[in-house]
Amino acid sequence: MAEKSERTGPLKTLGRIAGAVNRSYSERSTAVIDKDRDNLRDILAGIAVVAFIGPSGTGKSTRAIAVARKYKIAYLIDDGLLIHGSRIVAGSSAKRAKSKLESVRQALFADETRAAVMRRALADHHPTTLMILGTSDGMLEKICQSLWLNPPSMLIRIEDVSSDEEMRQAKQTRMSEGKHTIPVPSMEIKHEFSGYFADPISRLRRRLDRDRGVAPVVPDSERTVVRPTFSSLGSYSISDEAMRQMCELILRRVRGVAGLANFTAVNEIAGVVINMDLTLYYGHNAQQVLRDAQLRVSSQVEEYTSINVIAVNVKARRLIHASQPIRPAAQEVKT
Repeated sequence: MAEKSERTGPLKTLGRIAGAVNRSYSERSTAVIDKDRDNLRDILAGIAVVAFIGPSGTGKSTRAIAVARKYKIAYLIDDGLLIHGSRIVAGSSAKRAKSKLESVRQALFADETRAAVMRRALADHHPTTLMILGTSDGMLEKICQSLWLNPPSMLIRIEDVSSDEEMRQAKQTRMSEGKHTIPVPSMEIKHEFSGYFADPISRLRRRLDRDRGVAPVVPDSERTVVRPTFSSLGSYSISDEAMRQMCELILRRVRGVAGLANFTAVNEIAGVVINMDLTLYYGHNAQQVLRDAQLRVSSQVEEYTSINVIAVNVKARRLIHASQPIRPAAQEVKT
């Protein structure tokens, strides 16, 4: 018994030492975390918040750029996004949420992980003034609480910057067409909203407005119109055959291309990859023709459909003389 006691004595001592070390490490880690949190709160408390409030669908996001520019505010938060100038610097759009409820949660930063990421981004950029868009005073209060920001020091309401007729038209567009505006260029968010843009449908209207000399509220290059995933109007899809026919029409305008021999479209999460085998006319610079076809298909498919084109892979399948008839791909004989 004495021998066993002698062996267990040192073990108990080592156990007590290990426990003390672990407690000390835990206490130091907690102290560091608390200090970082206090420092973060101090930084965020130094940001002046400007509230831009208006009911949903009244045109806040459309007006946001002009209002921010007027008051020289470089940073704004809109539906879960931190925007600096015309760039998204943090967050993900609540308009991409799968349901209206989840969209509201994201816009309020109810999820602690999203809130922590946004708080850190605000601390890193440390804007002197931040404009936050919201539908009510209560929404602004919840966002400020989630992000450890002071209550708004200035309040701007949509009625202060928009007429009744402009708000009525914005509401009608929201209700009838399900369109939402994000105050950044489409290149900033096309990876998130591939295929959900409403811009192509309104391009003709904007072109007619320009022809009549009617200026947009904000430059088209600084805002993007989308139809969110949770829109009650549903979504649209484009079949592979329709995409092929569109590419064939686009290729007719590419000098040196005789036809489309083979076509596949591979859908990815961020967009589509287009693969094309082309029939070229003899006598043209094949590399230049392929490059022109690649660029034109990529740009015009995005313009007409708002689908994000990840890549366009082109390959010369065969050459023909201008007088030679073009055979469909299904009739080609392998040799």
